[in-house]
Amino acid sequence: MSEPEPVLPVYDGPGLASLVPALLGARDAPWLPDPVAGARSVVLLVVDGLGWDQITARGAGLPAIAGLQGSAITSVAPSTTAAALTSITTGVAPSQHGLIGYRVRVDGTVLNALSWRTDGRTAPDPRSVQRVAPFRGRDVPVVTKQEFRNTGFTEAHLRGARFVGWRAVSSLVERCRRLVAAGEPFVYAYYPGVDEVAHAYGLEDGFFDAEVAFADRLVGDLVSALPDHATVLVTADHGQVDLGPESWLGLGAIGELVDAASGDGRFRYLHARRGAADELVAGARELHGAHAWVRSRDELLEDGWLGPEPPVVVRRRLGDVVLAAREPVAFIDPALPGEANLRSGHGSLTEAEMRVPLLGARGTAGTARATR
Repeated sequence: MSEPEPVLPVYDGPGLASLVPALLGARDAPWLPDPVAGARSVVLLVVDGLGWDQITARGAGLPAIAGLQGSAITSVAPSTTAAALTSITTGVAPSQHGLIGYRVRVDGTVLNALSWRTDGRTAPDPRSVQRVAPFRGRDVPVVTKQEFRNTGFTEAHLRGARFVGWRAVSSLVERCRRLVAAGEPFVYAYYPGVDEVAHAYGLEDGFFDAEVAFADRLVGDLVSALPDHATVLVTADHGQVDLGPESWLGLGAIGELVDAASGDGRFRYLHARRGAADELVAGARELHGAHAWVRSRDELLEDGWLGPEPPVVVRRRLGDVVLAAREPVAFIDPALPGEANLRSGHGSLTEAEMRVPLLGARGTAGTARATR
């Protein structure tokens, strides 16, 4: 049986990196859902971790989402939160913004991009790690969890935006309603629950089913709260792959060639000890080639997975080899063994991880309520 092909990200068309530029521009990209055309306001709701597979597997069991128009687009590579959310807000590929994974090797240390902490050193200035202005420098209201207000990752991928925090999920809907009523042409909203529950319980547990159903109700509440001149547009940063305890694999014999690991369990960068890069690439192919796409740094860039040729500072963050899982496995970072407690993963280029929704509908509330 031939090796399955990776689902390659689209960076110049129907993909996450092109979405915000299309919405901030003329909104005439042919791949945008029909309800966007002519809308005075667009609320882009990013539901973290709600992949296209999770939606299609439930069909009519998600009535609000089933009533939306649109189809699937691609995430970025790696298909993980730090890379994908930053590509959404900046409108550029990971190779250009530089947040190339959950954990990123920066100046000799490994930075956790979400917690913005490093392995024992002072965390770097977010502006020095990610230099591209979000939302093309425009004043865009961002409706997200209040606890994210002062984090390094927020500064890296949302700086300059107008932070509008919510504490309860109902407040997300009301915040968006008020912003649209005030005449905002574009609102960015973020909901993290699906991804959080997936990592804690996996995809085969009733908790995940309950959370996806809740996210569907959230979408329905948002559509119901907005007037018909506003469009709700739903997307996600990535999909998910279910992982059990046996899914997490050690590096094996090549571990002695590794100076550090970064990235994600399903998109693991390995940084070679001095002089061992070629041996590490060969060993990784032999040991893990049966269940991962194994690429050297040069091959990764030549294949364009992360986007155009990166600046030198970003190229240095890449591992000498990447293990991109194509089977339902993940690779343990020896410096972060607790990651193996996660019951779902993402980051690689399988269909389940790469295909995300781009679905929309006009609001259904009366104009009187939306403007009072």
